[in-house]
Amino acid sequence: MFKLDSRLQNDTHFVCDLTLCRVLLMNDSQFPWLILVPMQNDVAEIIDLSEAQQHLLLKESAVVQNVMKNRFAPFKLNVAAIGNVVRQLHVHHVARFENDVAWPKPVWGNQPTVAYSDDEALTLVKALRRDIEDTQN
Repeated sequence: MFKLDSRLQNDTHFVCDLTLCRVLLMNDSQFPWLILVPMQNDVAEIIDLSEAQQHLLLKESAVVQNVMKNRFAPFKLNVAAIGNVVRQLHVHHVARFENDVAWPKPVWGNQPTVAYSDDEALTLVKALRRDIEDTQN
């Protein structure tokens, strides 16, 4: 059974599960920020996935990027698998804007997070889930 790292669990809202990855919304309202987590235990690097899983990760990342591009119209999409704090493989997808609070610096470590209200999170999660489902049909 897949086990999500407790830090990811605590810092995000569940959006949906794709074939390989769980899609999570980072609980920081300053940035549209989705995280893909392959639902495989004991995987820290992309190269730890099978070749087929690596291709599927890339495909699911493209789905998320297209959803973010269409919904948020960012200046730039930052996509990265950093994992220095959380070892479990996860890929950040952050919509960046020239007027966001951290621009042009990285989104983490420069300012405190600003959590979504429960209503904001629920509304955005539902919209993102619908957008992702629409790309699957």
